[in-house]
Amino acid sequence: GLIMSRVCEISGKNVMSGNNVSHAKNKTKRKFLPNLQSVKFFSKTLDKFISMKVSVHALKSVEKNGGLDDYLQKTSNRVLAPEALAVKKSIIKITKNTAQDS
Repeated sequence: GLIMSRVCEISGKNVMSGNNVSHAKNKTKRKFLPNLQSVKFFSKTLDKFISMKVSVHALKSVEKNGGLDDYLQKTSNRVLAPEALAVKKSIIKITKNTAQDS
């Protein structure tokens, strides 16, 4: 079927690999999946909802920083995933335009 990529669209967290280690110290490969949830964020600047697959860790960071717009503007581009950067760019573009109007 269609494979959804298991990558957080804000933080870029993705699947990590490691070992299951048994009592006898036998090691077998396993995956650690990020806790991804589908969420709709409301962007005040863009005035619309943006649905993303986000890790709960990133979701909490967004909540803490007062919404998607604020979070993206506070966070350095280095730690943002490409999807989040695209949104950030469009937000910044709009905020610049509105600043010039007033």
